[in-house]
Amino acid sequence: MRRKSSFPKAMLLATCALTTLVLVPAAARGEGNLTLYCSPQIEWCQLVIAEFTKATGIKVAMTRKSSGETFAQIKAEASNPKGDVWWGGTGDPHLQAAEEGLTLEYRSPRLGELQAWATNQAKASNYRTVGVYAGALGFGYNTELVAKKKLPEPKCWKDLIRPDLKGEVQVADPNSSGTSYTMLATMVQLLGEAEAFEYLKKLHRNVNQYTKSGSSPIKAAAQGETTVGIVFMHDAVTMAVRGAPIKVVAPCEGTGYEVGSMSIIKGARNLESAKRFYDWALTAAAQSLGAKAEAYQVPSNKGAATPPQAPKLGEIKLIDYDFAKYGTSAERKRLLEKWGKEVKSLPQ
Repeated sequence: MRRKSSFPKAMLLATCALTTLVLVPAAARGEGNLTLYCSPQIEWCQLVIAEFTKATGIKVAMTRKSSGETFAQIKAEASNPKGDVWWGGTGDPHLQAAEEGLTLEYRSPRLGELQAWATNQAKASNYRTVGVYAGALGFGYNTELVAKKKLPEPKCWKDLIRPDLKGEVQVADPNSSGTSYTMLATMVQLLGEAEAFEYLKKLHRNVNQYTKSGSSPIKAAAQGETTVGIVFMHDAVTMAVRGAPIKVVAPCEGTGYEVGSMSIIKGARNLESAKRFYDWALTAAAQSLGAKAEAYQVPSNKGAATPPQAPKLGEIKLIDYDFAKYGTSAERKRLLEKWGKEVKSLPQ
């Protein structure tokens, strides 16, 4: 088991499927248009394209899907690409897309403005993707439901497999959700593979639903539809900021994290517009938009403002997440198949 007691030094600096089409003109196949595949929360996607269009005049057609779903779509469209840029979502599927030749090499002139963890992502992919934000994995729980049901407050991963939480936990399916794949890979690295799968089998007994989207479980918890939602902590913060009775938890044993990424799709029909978006999305001004959309990730541009509500990554016990290994096609496929056979297929 490989663990670190704090976030990598570079990160400390940063802290001091339902498809939705935005109602803008559909992308024509020429310059001045862009087709964007967006994986973060829809409010952030909408704000980003509105500000990009305001800054450049380029019209954007946007589709919002989770990371796993977007990767599957890009792969399915490989012989006839329809998208230009994939923005956001966990880095593992971006790395897999790079490995499979589904994205283009591009070295933005903005690379020098980024944190080391963002440029490391670019180097690992031969510059076919780059880090745009980061966030830690954790969970949130509905404090009102915990009190009503007289449950002990969950503080650790081990608490989520207690018998008294049967039917009270919600998490996404790792086949469609980058968030949940990060959890799967995190458990393997945190506990060792054999122990991790035993844990996931026990957790399965308590899961009431495997959702498509990684952020859906905390939205359900905020609405009182489930007690616990396993998500990236910044998604739980969003619900708490909106006034929901959600407490955000950084698991006591330690946890993994994501480097949300951005890639230009191979065969992009609006390549120049794609490069303009890529460069713009790496600016401090563009990355500082997150807080306006109640998105509390840590931005990759050193000059961007980190929202004060964002989880303090330097204070969270984070594992030394192996992006190079768990972002490969072979490892992702192996773990997902094993999870499907050994965990999801079990009765509840």
